[in-house]
Amino acid sequence: MTLSEIKNALKDLKEISFKLPDGSLVPRHFHVTEVGKVSKHFIDCGGTVRKEEVVNFQLWNADDYDHRLHPEKLVHIIELSEKTLGIKDLMIEVEYQGETISKFGLDFDGTHFLLTTKYTDCLARDKCNIPTAQSTSSEGMISIDSLSCSPDSGCC
Repeated sequence: MTLSEIKNALKDLKEISFKLPDGSLVPRHFHVTEVGKVSKHFIDCGGTVRKEEVVNFQLWNADDYDHRLHPEKLVHIIELSEKTLGIKDLMIEVEYQGETISKFGLDFDGTHFLLTTKYTDCLARDKCNIPTAQSTSSEGMISIDSLSCSPDSGCC
């Protein structure tokens, strides 16, 4: 979900709710403690230099049980962040405290904002010779050979 998509969704809501991947809801008294732009400049395992930018929302719960963030207030926070930080219409990543700080993608089902699971991936599959679909042996086990890099690929 992008910044423009969340602002558009917020216009039609009377209250904001976030649903975790396990189906439970973030407590209604959450705060959005940060809206920011996160830039990542890195090199992948195949040697390609990459840049990535996302908008980061940090959700936090306190003992302030009477607190409710209303949709128009979140739109105001987002617009202030866009203006002050020069944030463009980027994808949103959400941080939320579980056992540790977890990062989620964001989607919307018409009622709840859905915190979606994020996964790591190899960005240089062509150089690492990693198959797009997992190879399995005749017994249905994942073949170790199909998951390893070739020694001369420069990947591992």
